Amino acid sequence: MDFREKLKDKQRIVIKIGSSSITHAQTGALNLTKLEVLVRELCNLKNMGKDVILVSSGAIAVGRQAVGFHHRPSNVAEKQACAAIGQAQLMMTYQKLFSEYGHRAAQILMTKNTMTDNLSRMNASNTFDELMKIGAIPIVNENDTVSTYEIEFGDNDTLSAIVAALTHADLLILLSDIDGLYTDDPHKNPQARFIDLVEEVDEHYMKMGKGSSSSVGTGGMATKLSAARIATASGADMIIANGDDFHVIHRLLQGRPIGTLFAGHYDENFYLADILEE
Repeated sequence: MDFREKLKDKQRIVIKIGSSSITHAQTGALNLTKLEVLVRELCNLKNMGKDVILVSSGAIAVGRQAVGFHHRPSNVAEKQACAAIGQAQLMMTYQKLFSEYGHRAAQILMTKNTMTDNLSRMNASNTFDELMKIGAIPIVNENDTVSTYEIEFGDNDTLSAIVAALTHADLLILLSDIDGLYTDDPHKNPQARFIDLVEEVDEHYMKMGKGSSSSVGTGGMATKLSAARIATASGADMIIANGDDFHVIHRLLQGRPIGTLFAGHYDENFYLADILEE
């Protein structure tokens, strides 16, 4: 079976980008050149008749830069204040860029409570469906302004997989500062071998998870493998690829051999609420 060839026919696509992919490493400010390429790629997918959902990190990083913090916020109050400022600035930028290509962006902020409560989960699902019915592009982030340990997802890799499951997406693309899955950390082990295809996310692969090396992101390989478990069990394929050049999005959907592809295999025993309560 040619898993890559099937990517051309994916209809509902969730794309997750990390903070390090949309900010300048030197300052933490938004990289507008990269954002413009990202928005153009997403708008073109919409023009092809596909549903697109963007899960975008960056609120705290943008807020931190806006208020002049030279340190990464460490306590909850600082993070929430930076998120409140940064999320507004981030969405304003997205709205402006999407409107230039004739598309509308919509903001959805979620906490774990949104998904564990049955009524809230149904309402979130209905909101996504309605937004895509009217042609909008939902932009999702964790609601860092109010999230605390008890109600946070913890990282947008997990959040994006949950969004993919909730919206019955058939493809999840995680774009970060890594090329994909390796047998070991390639920065530390030159013998590490790149893995092109994972047909089933078993314990063998889960053990390959390593910590994050990014100064602005929160998710390492371990969170991406957990996301793969959720997404593939819901029936979606998932790809981990490098977000250094957002043109990679259309190349992936052309079936090119980029990143690591995790094949979806719907699990009839998969329940989203059970995953969140683990």
